[in-house]
Amino acid sequence: MPKVRQDAWSHEDDLLLAETVLRHIREGSTQLLAFEEVGDILNRTSAACGFRWNAEVRQKYEQAVELAKKQRKEKKRNEAKQQPLLQRQHKPVVYQAEKQEEDILLPEPSKTPVIQQEETGHSGLQLEDVIEFLTSLQQETTASGNIRHQFSQLELQNQELLEQNKYLNSQLESMTEDYQALIHIMDRARKMVMFDEQDQNYKPQFRMEKNGNLENVAR
Repeated sequence: MPKVRQDAWSHEDDLLLAETVLRHIREGSTQLLAFEEVGDILNRTSAACGFRWNAEVRQKYEQAVELAKKQRKEKKRNEAKQQPLLQRQHKPVVYQAEKQEEDILLPEPSKTPVIQQEETGHSGLQLEDVIEFLTSLQQETTASGNIRHQFSQLELQNQELLEQNKYLNSQLESMTEDYQALIHIMDRARKMVMFDEQDQNYKPQFRMEKNGNLENVAR
């Protein structure tokens, strides 16, 4: 069943993510396994959980992460110290037949295995840290690439909107000029009609001069 993407992270989701990651760190596991576990519970991808951890949640639990790492190191040191003791307890019993009395020889524990165990545990811890770091780095690189792609898309959309706005402003300016020209023509036509009506209603008036001539009286 494919996992459904959910964009909103609740406080409970963040708390579950933090507790799971810290538990995996204390137990000597990897953060990738923690992301997969949370992803199965919240129906998200492990990449989404990793991005949420590195981008939002981790900075709130820095002290808890350091404490969990110290607990993991202490646990590995204790396991390394206990390992030679367990080997000594399971060491087969050696009998010396030359002596009349049967003495059970228990060899003194060698310090070399302890050092080897500690060195092995320390080396494993370093490798674990490298794996976690590379996993987080890969997830952050992928998330950064997605953000850059989204930013490029937004820049392109913004440029298209600017071009559309420029075109619409040009169209509006042209329509405004056409409207003003139309109003001017209509005004001139109205004045011409008024002048024609006045000319049609005009009746010439004359008056008789003293010498008997008719004179046209102007309006």
